[in-house]
Amino acid sequence: MKPEKTLRRHALSIFQAALKAANPELAVTRELRRIDAGKYRRVIVVGAGKASAAMAHAAEKVLGRRIAAGLINTKDGHLADLKRIELNECSHPVPDARGVEGARRIAALAEEAGAEDLVLCLISGGGSALLPLPAAPLTLEEKQETTKLLLACGATIHEINAVRKHLSGIKGGQLARLAAPATVLALLLSDVVGDPLDVIGSGPAAPDESTFGDAWGVILKYGLEDRAPGPVRARLEAGVRGEIEETPKAGDACFRHAKNVIVGSNRLAVDAAAARAKALGYRPLVLSTTIEGETRDVAWMHAAIAREVVSTGRPAKAPVCLISGGETTVTLRGKGKGGRNQEFALAAAMGLKGVPGVLAFSAGTDGTDGPTDAAGAMGDGATCERGAEMGMPAQEFLANNDSYPFFEALGDLVMTGPTGTNVMDVRLVLVRA
Repeated sequence: MKPEKTLRRHALSIFQAALKAANPELAVTRELRRIDAGKYRRVIVVGAGKASAAMAHAAEKVLGRRIAAGLINTKDGHLADLKRIELNECSHPVPDARGVEGARRIAALAEEAGAEDLVLCLISGGGSALLPLPAAPLTLEEKQETTKLLLACGATIHEINAVRKHLSGIKGGQLARLAAPATVLALLLSDVVGDPLDVIGSGPAAPDESTFGDAWGVILKYGLEDRAPGPVRARLEAGVRGEIEETPKAGDACFRHAKNVIVGSNRLAVDAAAARAKALGYRPLVLSTTIEGETRDVAWMHAAIAREVVSTGRPAKAPVCLISGGETTVTLRGKGKGGRNQEFALAAAMGLKGVPGVLAFSAGTDGTDGPTDAAGAMGDGATCERGAEMGMPAQEFLANNDSYPFFEALGDLVMTGPTGTNVMDVRLVLVRA
């Protein structure tokens, strides 16, 4: 097998090991076996996220007939075979009317729970966009426009969710407020750097650490005060003036019987990737599981480290597998098709141009990268040359945020389909001896 194909095969094997470690069914099953569901009058299951269907499947296996009712909002195509919990497919990353209707019904289920009931809340990455319940009098269209603006300007997930929570009737601890005095157990599959409880899925059952002031500050930071819909601006400004009740904070009575537990994270996935890389003969070097920032800058940094390995043997001698996790952002400059992982692979390939024996790989653990059907892509020192031979200058495709058709033509997209999990991204740079 050619060295280039071996690197690609190894990268896919390492990524598969990361996915296996982030299996949400195993994580939820393990946690639910620790509770005594028999002491509750009813168990009501609600939730949202790309992995929420798989999480709900585990809940059905463990709790069975104890589940009295349930509804999960999941991304289109991210399904599981459920018997007692209803699945509601809806749009991500921009919310749609199906998501609003599902969120309304989830809020109603939580609100009808009594003191002797357990509300099991299953949240994974994507949960924030998949649990849209605009606070009156906001409309779905106004929330959609605001979400699009925030995604396009390069705002971080912390910043986006600070705004979302303060435009919502269910996020930022407000689901716990609706469910009180019932017991609330939220199981979280984290897709956020640092695993902050109030940011994962916008923390529907967690105390909110952000304020209206923080949300309005995000709007100002990115110069959206004249572009965001008028009712959105009006609500945030009214909140800053104290005219609208804040989201519930730590110490609020609604959290007296609420517990949030992280059952899976990017760190577990990266650890498994490192173990698999070692088994394949590489020296695994985990750079970080908390990497954020502009995707292109992060890609060029990874490429620079790989070039250092090749030229000097620092920070480790080849064969090396550089591994990182986290979630970068893309500031849209063009109108092409792609996602942050595909953009990482393209920018990294440009940084590795002409360097032999190095492969850059990046993929989302949920199996989807941006608005595409690819999980990510991979590129090496010959990628730009191959593209040029096909009439595709890499620089032009990167400038237009058009990485998907570039890698599609080269056959270097990573296609997994929906994986049933979501713990951010895994990036690999393999340097062969």
